[in-house]
Amino acid sequence: MNQNTGKTVLILGANSDVAKQCIRQYVQNGFSVIAASRNTKSLEDFTILNNLAAPQVTIMYFDAADFDSHPQFYAALPVKPHIVIYAAGYLVDNRKAMMDFKGARQMMEVNYMGGVSILNLVATDQSNSNLERIVGLSSLSGVRGRKSNFVYGSTKAAFTQYLAGLRQELASRSVVVNALVIGYIRTKINEGLELNESLMMEPEYVAGFIVNAGNSFTIVPNFKWKIIYHILRLLPESLAAKLP
Repeated sequence: MNQNTGKTVLILGANSDVAKQCIRQYVQNGFSVIAASRNTKSLEDFTILNNLAAPQVTIMYFDAADFDSHPQFYAALPVKPHIVIYAAGYLVDNRKAMMDFKGARQMMEVNYMGGVSILNLVATDQSNSNLERIVGLSSLSGVRGRKSNFVYGSTKAAFTQYLAGLRQELASRSVVVNALVIGYIRTKINEGLELNESLMMEPEYVAGFIVNAGNSFTIVPNFKWKIIYHILRLLPESLAAKLP
C-alpha cells in the first residue's frame, strides 16, 4: 500500500537480489529510492521490468571499494536520505581466500571497509536532519569463526561490531542502526554452493525485514535462523571447533 511518505532511501550495493527487492517494496510504500551500484545497467533493466521509473528511483554509480570516490558520491546525492542501507557484498571460497590474498582483500574492502568509509560520511553529516535509520547487511557467518568460511565471516563480524558502535554513536540523534544478520538466501552470491535447501530464504522475504525494521539492533529473519544464531553464540569452543 502506497503510504506517500515523501522520504528517501539510499541503497548502497543496490544490485544484489535482496537490495533489488528492497527497491520494489520501498517504492510500493511511497518512498523515493536512490539505488547505487557499479552495475547501473542491471539496475536500469530491473526498474524498467518492474515499472519503477523516475522520479521514484534514481540510479547512481557507486563502487564500495573505491574509498576515495565516496566523499564525491555522497556530496552528489540529489537529496539527503532518511534511510541508508549498506547491502554491498562479496564472497570467495575460503580456501581461495587463504591461498590468494586478493580475494580476501576484496571481501574486506567490500564487506567491511567500504561500509565504514561511506557510513562514516553519512553518520558525521550533521547537516542531514532527515537521517532516521541505517541498516547494514551482515551474516550468520560473522557470529562464530568456522573452518569453512572464517575469512568471509571475519569481514561480517567486523562490520557487525562497527554497526553496534555506530548505533551508540547516533543514539543521541535518535537515529536507529540495525544489523540484519542473514542466513542462506537464494541469490547470485550463493549460486553453485551446496547449501541446506530447507534453510534457504527468498530475497523478497529477507527484504521485508529490512523495509519493516524496528528498533532492535540485531534482526535475524526466519525462526530457524534465529535458533541457529543463538546456538552459535552460546556453543562451547570445544563444540564450535567441530563445525564444518
